[in-house]
Amino acid sequence: MNIATFEESMYKLVVETSTKLPKDVRRAIKAAKEKENAGTRAAMSLATITNNIKMADDQVSPICQDTGLPTFKIKTPVGVNQLEIKEAIKKSIVQATKEGKLRPNSVDSLTGENSGDNLGAGVPVFKFEQWDKDYIDVKLILKGGGCENKNIQYSLPCELEGLGRAGRDLDGIRKCIMHSVYQAQGQGCSAGFIGVGIGGDRSSGYDLAKEQLFRPVEDVNPNENLRKLEEYVLENANKLGIGTMGFGGEATLLGCKIGVMHRIPASFYVSVAYNCWAYRRMGVSVDPETGAILEWAYQDGEFIDFASESESAEAEVAASVEEDVITLEAPITEEQIRSLKVGDVVKINGMMYTGRDAIHKYLSDHDSPVDLNGQVIYHCGPVMLKDKEGVWHVKAAGPTTSIREEPYQGDIMKKFGIRAVIGKGGMGPKTLAALQEHGGVYLNAIGGAAQYYADCIKGVEGVDLMQFGIPEAMWHLRVEGFKAVVTMDAHGNSLHADVDKSSLEKLSQFNERVFN
Repeated sequence: MNIATFEESMYKLVVETSTKLPKDVRRAIKAAKEKENAGTRAAMSLATITNNIKMADDQVSPICQDTGLPTFKIKTPVGVNQLEIKEAIKKSIVQATKEGKLRPNSVDSLTGENSGDNLGAGVPVFKFEQWDKDYIDVKLILKGGGCENKNIQYSLPCELEGLGRAGRDLDGIRKCIMHSVYQAQGQGCSAGFIGVGIGGDRSSGYDLAKEQLFRPVEDVNPNENLRKLEEYVLENANKLGIGTMGFGGEATLLGCKIGVMHRIPASFYVSVAYNCWAYRRMGVSVDPETGAILEWAYQDGEFIDFASESESAEAEVAASVEEDVITLEAPITEEQIRSLKVGDVVKINGMMYTGRDAIHKYLSDHDSPVDLNGQVIYHCGPVMLKDKEGVWHVKAAGPTTSIREEPYQGDIMKKFGIRAVIGKGGMGPKTLAALQEHGGVYLNAIGGAAQYYADCIKGVEGVDLMQFGIPEAMWHLRVEGFKAVVTMDAHGNSLHADVDKSSLEKLSQFNERVFN
């Protein structure tokens, strides 16, 4: 095989996967957008999402800043050198990372050191299989940490909140899958997609679940029982009222795919792989002799480019909230913060500072490198590139899942005088109590909208704590018109807690046996 050509083919696959959603995913998002109630926060979110997709298309930039852990599923004819394939793919990953198409995401689990090139022990992930066809089939999925953290595995029989006992039968499986959607809430960037693996052991069950995510959204399961179950879940999960970003609404789940394998008598696992709306998976067929791409996967049906809708999408976002938008200039006073309430849409101008897991741990034990009094912390690990003059540029900058910072957030806000925290998915009771005591708010940005928010960042004023790596460093960002929704306020109110409670009540309505 011409390995140089194959390496270039893999680079094209990586870039396409990171920057352009497949046709079937676009159609699912468009359908959800058309069904959503106009003028709601969910409708605003979906309009922002479609605008973000268009911006990523135009700029050939990552749809979401969390480009995940690259996972390759590769089928090769007998005689093809899989070692050469792995090395070529690794080189393509390094190139894509260097050019800002992937965020450096490979972190040593013991030292915390980021390799900087997306390579490391077990990274990227390769799943090889031989087959009797005469071409190489390569599929890639980029599954970010926010949705990966909402994966869940059930061991039947079990007791499920809101649903009672789930037994070792089809109806018990149904309960597990419905519960998996409920527990994800908005933290996995809903509306999402799920792959389900029934049977196997703990590891093979998850492998089977993730394998389902490579199926086309609109395919039909050949197993009649599983087809009915997929249809049931897709219909009824959208009755839970979780909605896009967990704001409530009509679109909670956009796809459900289920696979099954045998198991041993003592074990019965139901494994669920949750994927965000930014469902980045693509595939190619490759000539084993030339290394060139023969055909791209997921090319059936209409392509929705959202370009014709981009201006109307912007208008929708503006029309739904613009008359009520509250402008905040950082640094922000306690009085301004206490005047905000859940549901308010704010627009931030001025400085904000990124802070994720490493920063929160650092700030809990050390002084801040900058004065954070009255300032905004943004839960974000951006994709950054430095130009030839040494100036940093933001290539993608959407929010990360905030609940990981729950052990630290409230204490850090009070310690440094932080007034606002921006992230996605909401936070818990400890942070809510601190917001009320200290005078702070939690602002929910639109998860995955990395291009939309990068466009709001007008300059990088500095960076601290680069020893933690690009995603975990504290970036000093100057922003204009950065929009987000107040979902936790200084009066003890939390939209996330309200949606969780109401969706649990609705989940309990699906407690009755459906499948025998």
